[in-house]
Amino acid sequence: MDREGSRSAEHGRDDDDRRPAESNGEAQLGDLDNLIGFNLRLAQHASFRAFARRVGLSDLKPGRFAAMMVIHSNPGITQSQLGRAIARDKSSVTPLVRELDKDGLVKRLPSTTDRRSVALSLTREGERMLRQLLAHAIEHDRDLDAVVGPQKRELIVLLKKIVDALA
Repeated sequence: MDREGSRSAEHGRDDDDRRPAESNGEAQLGDLDNLIGFNLRLAQHASFRAFARRVGLSDLKPGRFAAMMVIHSNPGITQSQLGRAIARDKSSVTPLVRELDKDGLVKRLPSTTDRRSVALSLTREGERMLRQLLAHAIEHDRDLDAVVGPQKRELIVLLKKIVDALA
């Protein structure tokens, strides 16, 4: 048996289970269906779409709420610190902060400790927007609680274990 066939058998399928996508209208995921990373991405994407629908902001981008919450909780935080806190690299944090600044939600001031850095804080409008987003996030989390049920604590422990092991 070739490597591809043995991998499928290992996941409880044999190659005869493969069907053309058009036979049932859906693309087959193959081994992706049993990969933790792929399913984490699908769950995160579904959760974000549901959150954006709840908020009613079609232009809401992933990371915006998290960035605002971290800035609120850490006034004067640098972009580098923010990036580490929300697990984003400089190439994605810089445009995010620039957009928040352009929208009047964040102010960037020169750092008092490092001339190369800027200190971030929320504006009044940013604080107002964060309060709205947080109210929606709490409701959204209740929806997720209903899906996950009593295994929530276990799920969070497992997710944190993944982060710790791979960080």
